[in-house]
Amino acid sequence: MGFEQVPKITRRSFLQVSAGLTVAGLGIPRVAHARQPRGMASIIDLTLCDGCPGKEIPACVAACRNLYQKTVPDPVDPIPKLLPRGKIEDWSKKKHVYDRLTPYNFIFVEKAEVEYQGKKYTLHIPRRCMHCDNPACATICPFAANHKMKNGAVVINDNLCVGGAKCRTVCPWAIPQRQSGVGPYLYFAPTLAGNGVMFKCHLCYDLLREDKTPVCMEACPTGAMIIGERDEILADALGRAVHINGFIYGKDENGGTSTFYVSPVPFDIIDKAISHGAGLPHFKPAKRRMAEASALETWVMASPFIGIAAGVAGAFSILSKRKSGKGGNE
Repeated sequence: MGFEQVPKITRRSFLQVSAGLTVAGLGIPRVAHARQPRGMASIIDLTLCDGCPGKEIPACVAACRNLYQKTVPDPVDPIPKLLPRGKIEDWSKKKHVYDRLTPYNFIFVEKAEVEYQGKKYTLHIPRRCMHCDNPACATICPFAANHKMKNGAVVINDNLCVGGAKCRTVCPWAIPQRQSGVGPYLYFAPTLAGNGVMFKCHLCYDLLREDKTPVCMEACPTGAMIIGERDEILADALGRAVHINGFIYGKDENGGTSTFYVSPVPFDIIDKAISHGAGLPHFKPAKRRMAEASALETWVMASPFIGIAAGVAGAFSILSKRKSGKGGNE
């Protein structure tokens, strides 16, 4: 999933971006209704997760960080200033943070002290991308950098992403996190908003392709997280919920996801007991915003990228002229 800090621009890479713009619908607005392949799904059983007592960092978090933190590059120094405005997000000097989502931390475990029906519960809750069935983040991305794979993983292609954060805007949980100063935007729009790459859990996509288990689940000492074929996993999750007279989150949220939380406590009660803010997903009901988006709304939401697209086209034109010996100032 990693890429060089400053990737080399080639004719192939520009054509990939151009193709991405076409697929994403920058030329022709479209309505976001198409269903995507479902593939695999996972259960996060809150009756089993104990937060790994005695460990400084929960096993699932440590395993993910050990494997993937090094794949996220450090930014150029200095990170180009944005004109006329924009927000630079730099986590490269805060890689130690593991109690929220960051570009260098794809999963974290939060603790909730709750009471339900006269009984007190201490819940430990792994949080990461929900891997939605029909992800709005993939629908809205103007560069087609975000995809729902056949195996169920929602994956951001870091060689196409320019960090515009539209994916975070339409995600009900604001999961993707931006690292500024990295990625292809440095070549064609270093001073425009976007300024980086969005990062999040990709469900160990490469491991899934090899029929291996995501590292967070492999490392879990209590078996609180499992993965399998979606229909079987959903049936398992429903069975677990019935067995404990409990609750499920993720089955219908955002139009359906590939992550099913099973809890002995209603999720609205859990939501009131956890922290909220950047990098801290909620447990509220989540309606899929893009499901009712008109073609015009989709176009308007994507429109800030038109300038960047023009920059890509302009850069490609200049490079082509230089290669032909005509120069870049004609």
